[in-house]
Amino acid sequence: MIAVSAPPIAAPSFPASAEIDAIIRVALAEDVGRGDITTEATVSPETAARAEILQKGAGVVCGLPVVAAVFSALDRRVRVTPTSAEGSFEAGRRAVAQIDGPAAAILTGERTALNFLQRLSGVATASRRAAQLVAGTRARVIDTRKTTPGLRVLEKYAVRVGGASNHRAGLDDGFLIKENHIRAAGGITPAVYAALHRAAPGQIVEVEVTSLEELEEALEAGATLILLDNFSTEQMRAAVAQARGRARLEASGGISLDNLADVARTGVDYVSLGALTHSAGVLDFSLEVIA
Repeated sequence: MIAVSAPPIAAPSFPASAEIDAIIRVALAEDVGRGDITTEATVSPETAARAEILQKGAGVVCGLPVVAAVFSALDRRVRVTPTSAEGSFEAGRRAVAQIDGPAAAILTGERTALNFLQRLSGVATASRRAAQLVAGTRARVIDTRKTTPGLRVLEKYAVRVGGASNHRAGLDDGFLIKENHIRAAGGITPAVYAALHRAAPGQIVEVEVTSLEELEEALEAGATLILLDNFSTEQMRAAVAQARGRARLEASGGISLDNLADVARTGVDYVSLGALTHSAGVLDFSLEVIA
């Protein structure tokens, strides 16, 4: 495993929104269903409790605001007090939050809260590893749309918490002309021209290319960002020399943590990694009632 160093990264602002509230409602409905019959049978509504959330493995904590929102959705009397900073790294076991309030709400929300926390912390940890591997180069690591359905806004937040950056959030906020668009449009040049005609002033028009010949066509057509699809590192260096700053270059395809540093050293501007979200795994947490 690649080591993740300890210096903290200032976490970005949490994107509280109606969209996230809706995600939490769906998650709670999935888990609670018609009611938490175990808690209802064994715990008095009048019982108060204090609990801790414990991080059980090395990684970056991410998702504490979501934890607070989950418990608030169940009972506004539940208070979540972080004891570790969002975006902070720890190599071992630690308490990351204290929870006080009605015991029933704490027990009912436990799994939903931990599911969000472990997933987002896994994405943030993977993003931290990737961002560290490109340190000292001009390249920035960016994510893709290969996210868990329904969780994109949260997973992209976790990418930022880890120190990497976001690509477009959806099909409506950026032009990315890929191989199938090119075929349907009749070629790179007509596809780029059509996108440039529709683009707002200053809006990026990105196009995917698979060879140096296609790169030149995209440059001449006026693309502002060019995705180098499955280029070798030697081809990436040649592409950087050929582009001569006429467009920014993004490397994508066949890239992992094992070769990420080599890719970054070719001089590309961005390296996109779907693995930040689709293969991030999770960071283990537990919730323990302590009083």
